Amino acid sequence: MLLIAPPVDSSFASILLPLHLSAGDSSLSSVPFPNEKAKYHRELEAAVDVVERACRICIDVKKSLLSSEGGILEKSDQTPVTVADFGVQALVSLELNKLFPSIPLVAEEDSAFLRSNDLVGSVVSTVADKASFGDNPLTEADVLDAIDRGGKDAVAFGAETAAYWVLDPIDGTRGFLKGSEALYVVGLALVVQGEIVLGVMGCPNWKEDKSYKSTAEVQGNKNIPSQSGVIMIAHVGCGTWTKRLPEMLGTSAKTSDCWTRCFVDSCQLVQEAYFCIPESQTWNSLPLSALFNATTDADNIGDKEILLLCKCCGSLCKYMMVASGRASVFILRTRAQKLIKAWDHAVGMICVHEAGGKVTDWKGSKLDLSADQVQRRIIFPSGGVLVSNGNIHNRILEMIAATSSII
Repeated sequence: MLLIAPPVDSSFASILLPLHLSAGDSSLSSVPFPNEKAKYHRELEAAVDVVERACRICIDVKKSLLSSEGGILEKSDQTPVTVADFGVQALVSLELNKLFPSIPLVAEEDSAFLRSNDLVGSVVSTVADKASFGDNPLTEADVLDAIDRGGKDAVAFGAETAAYWVLDPIDGTRGFLKGSEALYVVGLALVVQGEIVLGVMGCPNWKEDKSYKSTAEVQGNKNIPSQSGVIMIAHVGCGTWTKRLPEMLGTSAKTSDCWTRCFVDSCQLVQEAYFCIPESQTWNSLPLSALFNATTDADNIGDKEILLLCKCCGSLCKYMMVASGRASVFILRTRAQKLIKAWDHAVGMICVHEAGGKVTDWKGSKLDLSADQVQRRIIFPSGGVLVSNGNIHNRILEMIAATSSII
């Protein structure tokens, strides 16, 4: 059934109020700033809670991934997808719909592929012990409906839709399949009247990487805890913060509730910046390659060379790298045959912005999440996307403009 997203009206505030929470409810995760400073603190608390549980799904599924037949699928675009992808979307959809039934969901998956591969039962089992579904057992119909609530034909948006969630259940599924070396992210954002107001990213396998140690030492940035598994949050006007994911490594409540403020790095020169690019693109395909060569050897960066960081898959972990100060720049080029999806960028955008960075297309314009007027699933950046610490953003735009015709 096609739903019509609610428009902006005088009762807008009531749309965002959770129906099942009270002011004294302490069951959800706390946020690291006073509630009175965060207009959407209830939505943020709910998002933190469900992303943490989604990360638990990823970890549980990954443990059995290599030994379970049929656990790894291939989508038509050859992106590997697992039961975890569908399980995360089902869980997030179920929980958010229970708390905020008036707010629609825009998400990556729909159930058609799952149905055709007879893996619905596996997803139900994966979600069942993570969802707070009351006394009634979770059914296959519940899970399929929850997944399709975020699917491409679920909602028709109007020009003035009040609010909607944007979810990437697992960004970097190739990283999910590679093991602990490649990062992957669960990403959730809330968009209100066209603006991203909060975001939560969970990275279950984030850990200290010695290859980044010089970044922290040189640029004085130690924003993210070094132990494995972190969650990053941002709320408009309240900054970007991280903490360790609880229950990942026997983390005590006291340790896991310790939030750390995140800031972008302080790099002022393009040639000293640490870059991330999509794993599907090469440095030589980007305009800056006309000015600089790229190296992945942090100990031997030559003249006219920049350092390329390459241990993360998907876009959101690269936003996370910039927001945490591990990288200075994430740059990608649009390609005619590949659409740019909103869920690959929305939550990362607010995390970088609130950490002091900047996100635009290659013309310097902000990314417009409303450009896809009916479905809110696609964005149309001119030339590509540039994510940076802000200090060197305009200089890179100038370089792109001067060299784009060469590539």
